[in-house]
Amino acid sequence: MIDTLYIFDEDDEYFRYPSGAFETPGTLELSIKLARGSAIGASVYLHPDDGVPEETVMEFITVTGAFDLYKCRITIHTPGLYWYTFHIRTPDGGKYTIPENSENTFQITAHGAAAIAPNWIHGGLIYHIFVDRFHRGGELRLRSGAVFRSDWDGIPYYLPDEEGIVHNNDFFGGDLYGIIEKLPYLEELGVTCIYLSPIFDAASNHKYDTGDYMQIDPAFGGNEAFEELCTKAKDRGMSIILDGVFNHVGIDSRYFNKYGNYDSLGAYQNSDSPYYDWFRFREDGTYESWWDIELLPAVNKSNEAYRDYICAKDGVIAHWTKKGVSGWRLDVVDELPDVFLYPLCAAIKREKGDAIIVGEVWEDASNKIAYDVRRRYFHGGQLDSVTNYPVKNAIIACVKEGNVEQLAATMATLCRNYPEYVLHSLMTVVGSHDTARILTVLSDVPIPSNKVDMEHFSLDDASLALAKQRLKLASVLQFTLPGVPCIYYGDEAGMEGCIDPFNRRGYPWGHEDEDLLFWYKNLSCIRKSSPSFANGAYKLVEARAGLFAFTRGEGKEQILIGVNTTDKDRTINVDGFNVNLLSNTTVDTITLSPGQAGIFACR
Repeated sequence: MIDTLYIFDEDDEYFRYPSGAFETPGTLELSIKLARGSAIGASVYLHPDDGVPEETVMEFITVTGAFDLYKCRITIHTPGLYWYTFHIRTPDGGKYTIPENSENTFQITAHGAAAIAPNWIHGGLIYHIFVDRFHRGGELRLRSGAVFRSDWDGIPYYLPDEEGIVHNNDFFGGDLYGIIEKLPYLEELGVTCIYLSPIFDAASNHKYDTGDYMQIDPAFGGNEAFEELCTKAKDRGMSIILDGVFNHVGIDSRYFNKYGNYDSLGAYQNSDSPYYDWFRFREDGTYESWWDIELLPAVNKSNEAYRDYICAKDGVIAHWTKKGVSGWRLDVVDELPDVFLYPLCAAIKREKGDAIIVGEVWEDASNKIAYDVRRRYFHGGQLDSVTNYPVKNAIIACVKEGNVEQLAATMATLCRNYPEYVLHSLMTVVGSHDTARILTVLSDVPIPSNKVDMEHFSLDDASLALAKQRLKLASVLQFTLPGVPCIYYGDEAGMEGCIDPFNRRGYPWGHEDEDLLFWYKNLSCIRKSSPSFANGAYKLVEARAGLFAFTRGEGKEQILIGVNTTDKDRTINVDGFNVNLLSNTTVDTITLSPGQAGIFACR
């Protein structure tokens, strides 16, 4: 008796070729094994995301063991998202569908050609800097109303004023000149790309409240400092990515100008302002703001004048890309409609064909629905990469809870749904300015729920030791899985902290955790040592009972990576790998001690 009615594995190229996303026009080959004699025919129904399903009859090929093999070929001409199901006809006149749940159909990502894939990012290392908190370098130039903090190690202000507003107007003095001074440090760390938090003129320390898109904030050194940074970073083999914040501007800006601090006629001041139609005002004089934050007037991205200001040949994108920018990270890209995102991405590629465009997306970006609209990030003409939060969450679950199955499933989904050029360009984070510090997250100590308690929260010695051990495992995965690791400044130095603003304290110069710092430098060297980490194939070896193992690359360049999250020795039964690159030791068998990781090569 046959217990299995059918066999189909969408991640196995025997059953689906190609198993991942593919460029159009392209042909998809599908095969399925049905229990012998259980079917008299099979069809595939291909469902375009916004179209009518089409049926393709499958051909009976042969009998293989206890199964009948059916196969078909489907050509897809148009980029887009597609879904498919198998419809099986039985000898008794019945029918059934695979999968049975119509809401859980198989996905195909069919994409257009990438404009020019930014291959320069592959195999690299991104370093994310919150500028005001990294290093002081130049002359301090703060606007009126700003507060200078001489206590570099102090806690950023977080309490609201009497009107309930947190102004984020305390500055610790970090600037672009400070980054220039620390370029040798970043080079030693192995950084190839610097991703800067917003640097355009703005009232706050975080600069997400843009005041003038065409000026670098004087507190960060101004335009001159930026051009010098681009030049000197390039001399050391580093590129610069800017944070593009295009969903809103600041209430105190050239465009809105509520307080009259700019020499312009702002939209808040008069309906005759050239910027008035950028915003949506109500009859009572109030206006739409981003997430109801009064300090951030929301911009109407469908407004042609605003699009031109950002995207035209003399616009914001062109101006800064010509100054030396190699890429843009698009803040909250889910809120940028296609009518704005397409010309924005076209403007970036027009100025620099291999500039990288990274969208901030927290979920699977291939099938994302935002505000009831299916996004087309990977259909062609939009993003090269996204922030890799799904893998971040899975890495944390793996090293903290031993949930290797979640990591395996997440990687399988991304390899299946993301175009290859996206997969190897993913900005893989384990922490960011929007999350608690990764060391804090990886401890077993509950994080406080209110900011008053967060201010004084830190790990005791035992909790810190456990978190560090887990961070070493997490960083191995971050540096070796497909994508480009992105270090949030100070994670490599052992910084702790809860959510904003406690994750944005000053870098601890002179007080770094030297053990962690050495670990990260070693990982960076290993990553650079093999092209397998740039764009090598990913293949799962084992994800079971707390052991996660996989390979990157093919042939002599193939690398085996293993992480043991258990309290017992675990052996990976794969031959041919005799050197552990992490410890630079020769091994006879690949055995990982409790809480240990290994990166193994053939030599």
